[in-house]
Amino acid sequence: MTEQRFYSPLKIGLFIVVLSYFLFTLHAMFVLTWIGEWEGLPEPTASWIFITDIFAGVMLVFRFLAGILAFAATTFFLAKKSLSTKTAFRVLKVIMIFEALYWFGLFPSGIWGIVAISGLQSAFDFSSLILFLTSGLPCIVSGIGIPVALFKLASKLSPNKSMEGAIKWGLISGTIYILVFWLNNTSMWIITLISKGTGYVTAYPENLLSFGLTTAGLLALTIFTAYFTKKSIGTETIEKLKIRTIGVIILSLGTYFLWNYLTWIFFGGWSDWYAWFLGHNLDLWILALPLVGLPLLFYRQSSTMAERQEIQLPKEQP
Repeated sequence: MTEQRFYSPLKIGLFIVVLSYFLFTLHAMFVLTWIGEWEGLPEPTASWIFITDIFAGVMLVFRFLAGILAFAATTFFLAKKSLSTKTAFRVLKVIMIFEALYWFGLFPSGIWGIVAISGLQSAFDFSSLILFLTSGLPCIVSGIGIPVALFKLASKLSPNKSMEGAIKWGLISGTIYILVFWLNNTSMWIITLISKGTGYVTAYPENLLSFGLTTAGLLALTIFTAYFTKKSIGTETIEKLKIRTIGVIILSLGTYFLWNYLTWIFFGGWSDWYAWFLGHNLDLWILALPLVGLPLLFYRQSSTMAERQEIQLPKEQP
């Protein structure tokens, strides 16, 4: 009988992803240059920036705490090679709640964008449309959709409940995440085209590919993930899920983030797009996801018990 390897590529990849999640949040938590950026601006812009920045800054604390908890739990699991089922569910539930609160911190930014385009803040102009595209629509979807899905997921996480509800809301949460990434990044490409012109895209192959991957590629991935979620609702156990398909989705999303990061390193060309993607994007940790997606591609549905344990929650310890 083949002995199971504890330090598998999947577990190592998961640890690196969790570490990236923690480190990117740690950096964002203590970069405080945004404090006071509302000073000297005309009203009502100054008040809106003050409200949205403070609210988002407070809610960022919850993602920071989620990162600490996720890193500590993963490190303990790899060091001790054991973690009770009850503890694992409890940790996951708290992380989901904290992550949901972080995303709720973007809700005031969405309100600002809607107020601007409605004309309630001032007379509608082109800048109001820009604000709606970059903040209003993406932040409303992320500030409502992700928290609702994650709170539902947290409510379904229990060792005494069937996994059907957790699987359903886990897949729904993942779908909404990808939708939000498409909205965020597509809106920033639109702003970049407005400020630099279409020549910025057509003159550089890497920019053209990035634009296509963002506007069409992420949209296609969103639609595919939604279709997979719909087909998978009702699945009662993790073992019955199409793990390879999940691996494809995770790998595709992670590769997208990694590609955009590497293109700036190798080709440069600073713009509104890179200012957003590299300077204001708190989800850059996703570029580590290929380290989880790749091992899942080699998962065999008819695998041995030792191999299936790679994706199962840990067993209850006596």
